[in-house]
Amino acid sequence: MKWNLRMAAAERGIWKSTELRRMLADAGLEISAGKMSALWTGTPTTIRLDDLDVICEVLDCEPTKLLVREPGNVAALRAAKTATGDQPGAAKPPTPIVQPRLGRNRTRPPE
Repeated sequence: MKWNLRMAAAERGIWKSTELRRMLADAGLEISAGKMSALWTGTPTTIRLDDLDVICEVLDCEPTKLLVREPGNVAALRAAKTATGDQPGAAKPPTPIVQPRLGRNRTRPPE
């Protein structure tokens, strides 16, 4: 996924993160300067749906304007997994049998 916040904001005439942060605060979403910087300059690893809803409301757009699919990334990931042999349906190594260890103050279970 590509995070497209800056482009969506630019289409609304918002050129600075501080301006968007102020508008979000007016709409009821208080974002710290650090989090706003991360949203503005990069792709967030997570975002709350409530926050996304407020951002879309302020920018008057849909989430699809902010989150753009990149099908090429999925194909590249699939190719990388196939190259390493980690493909779906491949036989997995058997799980080792775990033997309980008797520690201090433990007794053997009844037989």
